Amino acid sequence: MLTVLGFAMIATFLVLIMLKKMSPIAALVLIPALFCVAVGQGAQLGDYVIEGVGKLAPTAAMLMFAIVYFGVMIDVGLFDPIVRGILRFCKADPVRVVVGTAVLAAIVSLDGDGSTTFMITVSAMYPLYKRLKMSLVVMTGVAATANGVMNTLPWGGPTARAATALKLDAADIFVPMIPALGVGLLFVFVLAYVLGRRERRRIGYLTLDEVMVPETDAVLVTAGGGTGEGGGGKAAGSTGDAPGAGAGEGDGFQGLDPHRATLRPRLYWFNAALTVALLAAMILELLPIPVLFLLGAALALTVNFPKTAEQKERIAAHADNVLNVAGMVFAAAVFTGVLTGTGMVKHMADWLVGAIPAGLGPHMALVTGVLSLPLTYFMSNDGFYFGVLPVLAEAGAAHGVSSLEIARASLVGQALHMSSPLVPAVYVLVGMAKVEFGDHTRFTVKWAALTSLVVLAAGILFGIV
Repeated sequence: MLTVLGFAMIATFLVLIMLKKMSPIAALVLIPALFCVAVGQGAQLGDYVIEGVGKLAPTAAMLMFAIVYFGVMIDVGLFDPIVRGILRFCKADPVRVVVGTAVLAAIVSLDGDGSTTFMITVSAMYPLYKRLKMSLVVMTGVAATANGVMNTLPWGGPTARAATALKLDAADIFVPMIPALGVGLLFVFVLAYVLGRRERRRIGYLTLDEVMVPETDAVLVTAGGGTGEGGGGKAAGSTGDAPGAGAGEGDGFQGLDPHRATLRPRLYWFNAALTVALLAAMILELLPIPVLFLLGAALALTVNFPKTAEQKERIAAHADNVLNVAGMVFAAAVFTGVLTGTGMVKHMADWLVGAIPAGLGPHMALVTGVLSLPLTYFMSNDGFYFGVLPVLAEAGAAHGVSSLEIARASLVGQALHMSSPLVPAVYVLVGMAKVEFGDHTRFTVKWAALTSLVVLAAGILFGIV
């Protein structure tokens, strides 16, 4: 019964948000509350929610202060050189823009934090997508999928969880997986190229006379030779906006103005050193990540904006993102709290594991890889790696499959996991890009799932899984 209700709750949530019948934050709260009552545990709803909030509170705090910290770093110009380099590469060719999005997301993902990746990628690329009238769900889909592949870095989370759950060394899990993950990342770049070609066919081929940093004047030249200041008008071959595409001029989008008053060129190397030190401290686990970002945000604000009024202004500038993300995290706490507290997650996992035919026992690594796609999408990484993975490893051991193979296979679903409604960072992505979560889900899931399957196939081909 709990198994059926668990799948029904998840399906109801996904259908309602994809059809835009409810907002994600309302659906995350109301649907699990309704199902909690349906299973006869309505009296325990408060306990489940408080427990869920308690578990996700550190994540909410981390995201809040990470948004402030990296928001300040974007304000003061720390990432402008990277952005200029990407934009020089992109020019105004939709193919280059989409590939540049994938490259930028992959590079920034090296810090192991999805929220950081999405803030920097969207801040850099959003104005270009809007000016060229490109589909914004292409940007969010490519960024999320690239980040999902890179999320397997040992300091990104899943690898460390798998190592902890199975009592293995993280390096023994990750290092052999590098070739397969490399193939996955290459596939994301190929996917970006294909999607870029599709965008080029839709809006026409464009060239940019002068490499544009967003919010500066530039002349767009269409294939037919006509020009329009700042990208006004449709390019030759345009057939209308795709889902999530820009609505045209006058919508007030803002980019990285190279002349903005918040720039602090004299403090560039201080900010760079502070960011490197912060990331190093995260990797070395010197302090809990929320504490590191809290300290980093306070120090960055104090040094770059010594006046109290300036600090308040910077905090207010990023307050919308902070509130949206924090609110979404706490709403997700209701969903995960009910799933876990009622026992739905355990029953769903047990049912899936029990449904595996005995003949597949010797192929448990492959089974684990396939199951990692839906399970890491519908469950938190903690739930999958600490709740389900040990059971799969035990089943594999009974058929001579090593725990290392099971652990490596468990990583392949991360490309899809990063677009899960239970991942707080995805709300940073869609919020900053002004894309409906349902639109992002419809567009991204198929490509992210295909990327995960490519990683799994490469792992099998290389004999890693």
